[in-house]
Amino acid sequence: MTADLIFHGGPIFTASAVRDRASAIAVRGDRIIAVGHEAEPWVSDLTGPDTEVVDLAGRMLTPGFVDAHVHPVWGGLDLMRCNLAEDVTAEGYLERIAEYARAHPDEEWILGGGWAMAAFPGGTPTAGALDAAVPDRPAFLANRDGHGAWVNSAAMRLAGIDRNTPDPADGRIERDERGEPTGTLHEGAMTLVNRLIPETSESEMTQALLLGQEYLHSLGVTGWQDAIVGAYGDAGDPARAYLTAAQDGALTGRVVGALWWDRGAGLEQLEGLLERRERFSRGRFQASAVKIMQDGVAENFTAAMLEPYCDGHGHPTDNSGISFVQPGLLREAVTALDAHGFQVHFHAIGDRAVRECLDGVAAAREANGVNDLRHHIAHLQVVHPEDVPRFRRLRVAANMQMLWATLEPQMVELTLPFLGEPRSAWQYPWADLLRSGAVLAAGSDWSVSTPNPWAAIHVAVNRSIPPGEVEPGLAEDNYEPFLPEQAIDLGTALTAYTAGSAWVNHLDDCGQIEEGALADLVILDRDPFDGPADEIGLTQVDQTYVGGRLVFDRS
Repeated sequence: MTADLIFHGGPIFTASAVRDRASAIAVRGDRIIAVGHEAEPWVSDLTGPDTEVVDLAGRMLTPGFVDAHVHPVWGGLDLMRCNLAEDVTAEGYLERIAEYARAHPDEEWILGGGWAMAAFPGGTPTAGALDAAVPDRPAFLANRDGHGAWVNSAAMRLAGIDRNTPDPADGRIERDERGEPTGTLHEGAMTLVNRLIPETSESEMTQALLLGQEYLHSLGVTGWQDAIVGAYGDAGDPARAYLTAAQDGALTGRVVGALWWDRGAGLEQLEGLLERRERFSRGRFQASAVKIMQDGVAENFTAAMLEPYCDGHGHPTDNSGISFVQPGLLREAVTALDAHGFQVHFHAIGDRAVRECLDGVAAAREANGVNDLRHHIAHLQVVHPEDVPRFRRLRVAANMQMLWATLEPQMVELTLPFLGEPRSAWQYPWADLLRSGAVLAAGSDWSVSTPNPWAAIHVAVNRSIPPGEVEPGLAEDNYEPFLPEQAIDLGTALTAYTAGSAWVNHLDDCGQIEEGALADLVILDRDPFDGPADEIGLTQVDQTYVGGRLVFDRS
């Protein structure tokens, strides 16, 4: 019995607790059957006439990355629509939008997104500017974080939005000094327009999923948790696309879907979630988690804070953000979901939202006892120091979006002045969570930000903008590392993005290189441990394997 694949000739990061390095592994079928060193006898013993032998030539082999919080269908749709992610200025956005509108004269709506709030004064673009690019039909363009949208006058007219339109309970219409809507919709206010957008077809959704999957594989991502599987925004529900791809074998990634918790409803939706879990869980797609978005984002003052936001001059305001699910209902909901075997995937940006999510898990633990559902909280921008040790005590994983822990225009202009001290120093406390004994997992939140794990890992180690991801103009700003005392080492960050996220997804035979594990593997173009820390972000993926099958080859 010989191996189908043997890798040798380079360092192998196993993601094991000991962090011992191997230099050879063997794969038969979709499993790793041997791990060790190329001088050992088993290497020649397992090499037969049909064995493919891959010489790493000094490059590092790692487990496949698992993205614990990502939106690949939305990312794929952004690539198919008016994609603004490559531009960084208001002028650039408007040129790209006008060019897209001219190239697509038959599209009823101009859809897309990816604009950065820092490109506009106060983070809020106007309908008047967008009207110049798209005067003849409605336009709806979500920002990079998906918590706001830029709309034109045609879209507001169609939705009936005017100065008399009240703000929804879970959002805000941006207005001028006269009370007139200006063209930016925050959080739940987006629904006023996106409910009118024609539904994305099933074929488009499937095409977007496969495009997103291809992009993730090119970055070494072999599995992920889709952080919203349900109707949200203008993109539509990706559930059927996953079911189709899982049934016909087109889904090569290993995926957990987090079913969307409707924050406008209560426990009556539990029955529907149970039905969706049963209907859509097939093959490599398991709809076994539920996503609860507990608050918004700090930049538009909807992240839920324990103390009010500042006015930019250090004075408190009367706004402390929005808890989308009332704390009492949240505790009931988490307890019920936990009792029915759902993993809960929380979105929490503000320190009050983080505490409310931890309180929800505490209530479930008290009612149901300790289990192995592996609940996790994503984002964790502001965490009160008193809540850091609760992650370990409650067995809640810290789902880090490591890329965001940098000083850049959005942080400097739209966040720090309004958080004030001491909250500004409580942001993205990766080292504190590590020291407390919390399980660390990692994700990108693409299409909010790049899904490149090496850009995120670079930030985790350096707390500074990664090379290759620097937007024009940022390099000259020479930002200092952001809270460098919260940096973590390269091995810890890499383990979080492989073994940690695999653990969150209940992929207990993935995320590590060991005998019996699935052969989800990545060949890098270098050994990032051998170079300087400020070059970690330059690391690239040469090849990606899922279950021993090559799914990406950079050459």
